[in-house]
This record gives sequence, structure tokens and C-alpha cells, in this order.
Amino acid sequence: MANENQDPAIRILCRRLQIIKNESGIQWLIGSPFFPRYTVISTFRCIHTTSSNPLSPDFSKESDDIRTLLPKGFEVIGALIVGKDCTFDKIAKEAINAACNMRKSLSSDANLGNQELIGAVVDLNNAKDVRFFVSKDGQLDSLESVSSIVYEDNPEKFVWERGCLLHCALQVKLPLYYQPSKPYDVHEIYMRAADAVASKFRDPLVTCLIEALNETSGAIVLRGSELSTDSSSSSSELKGSDTKALLCSHFSSRSKDITSFSSIEESADKIQVSFLLNKSMNSVKPSAPITEYYPATQETQLLVVGHKLEVLCYASKDLSLAYGISKLVIPALVDQLHSMRKVSIPDLLKRHPELHPYHFLPPGILHPITVLYELSYGETELKQVETRRSLHLRLGLPFDRPLLRISNAIDIVGKKHSSNLVQKGSSFLKDVHLTIPNSGASRGVASLVQGSYQYYHYLHEGLDDSGWGCAYRSLQTIISWFKLQNYTSIDVPSHREIQQALVEIGDKDPSFIGSREWIGAIELSFVLDKLIGASCKIINVRSGAELPEKCRELALHFENQGTPIMIGGGVLAYTLLGVDYNDASGDCAFLILDPHYTGSDDIKKIVNSGWCGWKKAVDSKGKHFFLHDKFYNLLLPQRPNMV
Repeated sequence: MANENQDPAIRILCRRLQIIKNESGIQWLIGSPFFPRYTVISTFRCIHTTSSNPLSPDFSKESDDIRTLLPKGFEVIGALIVGKDCTFDKIAKEAINAACNMRKSLSSDANLGNQELIGAVVDLNNAKDVRFFVSKDGQLDSLESVSSIVYEDNPEKFVWERGCLLHCALQVKLPLYYQPSKPYDVHEIYMRAADAVASKFRDPLVTCLIEALNETSGAIVLRGSELSTDSSSSSSELKGSDTKALLCSHFSSRSKDITSFSSIEESADKIQVSFLLNKSMNSVKPSAPITEYYPATQETQLLVVGHKLEVLCYASKDLSLAYGISKLVIPALVDQLHSMRKVSIPDLLKRHPELHPYHFLPPGILHPITVLYELSYGETELKQVETRRSLHLRLGLPFDRPLLRISNAIDIVGKKHSSNLVQKGSSFLKDVHLTIPNSGASRGVASLVQGSYQYYHYLHEGLDDSGWGCAYRSLQTIISWFKLQNYTSIDVPSHREIQQALVEIGDKDPSFIGSREWIGAIELSFVLDKLIGASCKIINVRSGAELPEKCRELALHFENQGTPIMIGGGVLAYTLLGVDYNDASGDCAFLILDPHYTGSDDIKKIVNSGWCGWKKAVDSKGKHFFLHDKFYNLLLPQRPNMV
């Protein structure tokens, strides 16, 4: 940890700060007590204000949201204010004051505001100039300007080499007995029942079973009496916890290489915590179960409220397991239960909201977030869409792609892979082009497909479509892209299903089903519209010689839309995954995924034999890849504007 007497330095882990052109506002700076001081891992935009003033936060609503979103082990360590014509010192004080108030709203600990906090200021007249100030004791008269800003080269390694995830899932059922003549008493009964469950987590009879999720090492058991009974969990306590007990590093993988971080499921150490309540621990001797009957004195109704709790917490690997459970996992469970209670109470008698927590790791964010979704609403219903849109706004995520749908949730315990059933399409090769250098020999700029796809080619799934099925295969690859990006949940259609869709819309006669007739860009656009609601742009060129003239337009497509393109000319169809365009010379190359391949799914063979690779319109031997005597249609699927 940095020397306290050294000049302060701000360490930035996140890729970017959420600075929107011509828009003032506040962003909460997120850090962790397990990081060196003044380390920013992410920013959350303030979206609730008390008036039309974007610089006046509604701390009650903001704290409710962030308490749910942010895993324990991360915390608000400051604020950034974006404004116009800023007086930097004055605005920095407002930022630190806002951060103090937010921290107090997030915790009952009155001393939380008196911490080392960051106040950052951006003037929209020069949005690239971010000024940082620190307050070492939370007092506004002790601001210090910071000129040393460090951007971490490998932030994933920084986060996951020093920390791990604690995961706990728990099903809670609350039986509520109330008199029909006093229905609204159920609200108070429900609150008491939830509080009783929360207190059980600190019961001395509680037993915690702790085991690694990604290793085969044995489990350990902690008794409730071994956990800390103090309910406070300030940053200073977490930093100075007892390290003599068994540490989280006991379950850390020694062989994991975090330098090549792939996903949180594969690269982060994860520890599973399970709660058990042993009610017979103090029994003198074994005895038979006893049932006691308490007759109701008045007419009584029963309402059973169920909650699925599931929390993630971030802990330093040198933190004791007992302390981590006491100060991170238990407070997280209590907070989530109270958040669910707050949502459930208004409609408790009309309908019981079906709340479920999901964890996400959106692109550009280094730590997981947790979202409570009400499953009684479908994902396409307006209420769910608006919930996701507000989350995209808070996290600075784009509004034209689904990043926080249930299918985007991270798979902490491997539930998605626990079934023995093989999903349709799961055996196909994915992202074949990633093994090829991002250079098309044009010495230009490569613009590539965004996201994942599956490689469909001749003879897949036992169907001999050699000589007629290349456009079908290109369409299957395109639809696999939409499925893997969570725009659709349909299975990739078979040739027959594609033909059936064209018959249903009236484009083909019924005799077309089961035939070996070719299809082209127009038919592909019809199928995409019918099956997944995707619109398409079509480019026509009179000759293969004209395709290089479209390279700039194709580059813009990959940069803005990012979908695979189908190129059809004559009797051949290809899938285009990218272009390499040299703006100065006009030279270009095309990254082609060829559906005419008939061999086994050997990625080395596919790449080395040129079935996926960069193609120049005219190669070094003067051979033309695109035929000059054939016209070409290019199908450019458009990314749906949805969240």
C-alpha cells in the first residue's frame, strides 16, 4: 500500500470516464478498501436528482440503486462533476460533499463520510481535462490537488490477482399468518418476518460451509460463534482485519494465469458460502421430533412469500474467511433481503412480485454488478425494457445492444453447463478469425465483426448441401451472431426451416420446401426479418471489379453495426467478417469466411488452407477473387436498436 506521507496519486483502472458531450451531471467514483487508496475501478452515473438540476442527487433513491448494484467489497470513494465554466476548487468541494452524503446514505455508520475521498471535475469546454482533488479526512477545507494520474495497463490482472469472489445463494420462505379482517397487518408481519430471517444469519447455531467453486480442494466449516458479531463493516475495519485465521487465499488457484484474462467465470477465484442452521446443537441427548399445535383464536389466512437471495462479494485474498463472511456476505444478504422487501410490500396482497437477482459483467466494467429483475414481467415488456435502459444509462452502456438481459448473466456456479444435454449448434466452431492477424496486407485499418458467431459450412449436421447451400450456410452464421449477442433466443434454423419461412411469407411456392434451389441476398433479408425482426441494407454492384470501391462503406458498417455480411455473386456466396482499408492508397482486403468448406472442424486446417482468411480483390499473381463478369449483392444486417 502507498506510503501515507507520499504525495497522493490517482490510479484509474476503468477504460473511460462517462463524459457525455454537452451534458452536465454527477458520477460516483467506485473503489475498494482492498485497493491502494485513490484507486478508481468504475464510475456510476447519478440518474436520480431532487429537481431539474442534474447536480442535486436524490440520495435516497441513488443509495437504494447502488446498494443493489454494487457488490460488497466495492464502495463509493468519490464523485466526479461534469459542468460548464467550472471553478475547479469550488466544484471539487461539491463533489466530495456529495460523495460524503452518498456514503452516509449507503451505511448506518456515521463515520463513513470521514474518509479519504476523491473530488473530480470536468469542464465541458474542455472535456479531456479531468482535474482531481483529494480530501484526506472528508473535510472540505483540506482539499489537495492531484497531478499524478496512473492508468493501469492490465486492470483485470490488478483486480483478480489480489482479490476473489464470495458467492452465496439462499432460498427464503416467509409464512405470514394474518386475520382477513385486518389484511394490511400483513405488511408489519412481513417486515418482522424478514428481520427475523436477517438476525438468523448471526445466530451462534449457524454453520457456514465454505468451498471453492473452481477447484477440487475440500470444504471447511465455520460455526456462527466463530464469526464476528459486530454488524458494522467500515473500510478501515476491512483493511485491518485479523489475518491469522484461515484466509480466502486458502481456496485460490495457484496455477491460474490472470495475465490472459478471458472471463470472470474462468479467471477469477470463486468461493461458495452456504448457510446451515443446526437447531439441535445444544440438545443433551438425541430425541424424537416433537410437534406442537397452537390453535388460532380467530380466522386466519396464510400467505407464503418466497425470496431467492444470491449475492456476490469481492474480498482480498489475504482477508480471513470468517471476517469476509461476517463483514461482506452477511451484510450483502441482509441488504438484498431488505431491497426485495421494499419492492414487495406495496403489492403484497395483490400479487407477490417474483424477484430474482442476476449478476452481470458488461463490457468495459471490471467488476460484477447485481440486478433484481421481476420475472412476472417478460423481457420485452415495457417495464423491463425501461429498467434495462436506466441501467444502461447509469453504467454508460450503448442503447443499441442487449447487455443486461437474463441471457447475458454471468454463470458463477456453472449452471449453464451442468446439463448433459448438448444444445443445438453448441458443437460448431466459434470466432474462427481470431486466430488470424488483424491485417489484410493493405497496411490500412482493419474493421472487423463485433462479437461472436458460429462457423456454418457445407456438410454440417449430416446434410449434403454441396453446390447449392452456401447462402443458407452464410445465413446460419449470421443468425448465430444474433443469437450469441442475445438479440434472439431462437435456434439457428435448418435449410428446411429457412425454406418454410420463405413459403410462409409468400415469396416461394410450397414445392420449394425440401428442394435444392439457391437463395440470394433478397431471400436472406426476408428470412432475417421474419425470424428475428432484423432489417437489412443491400448493396448492389455490377461486377466483382467494383467491390473494392465499397470498402470504405463496408468498414463503416463493421464499425457501427458489427454484423457479418453475406456476399453473393453468380452461384457463390461468402460470409464477410471484416475489411482492411488503406485510406491513403485506397488499397483493401476482405476477411472471408468460406461456407464451401467440406472438411472436419479443425480450425488449424481451416485457417491454413485459406477457408477463413484475408483475400485481396487481385492477389500477387494477378488472380481475381471476385469475378468481373458477375454482379454481386451484399447483405448488411442492421443491429437492432434495443436493450
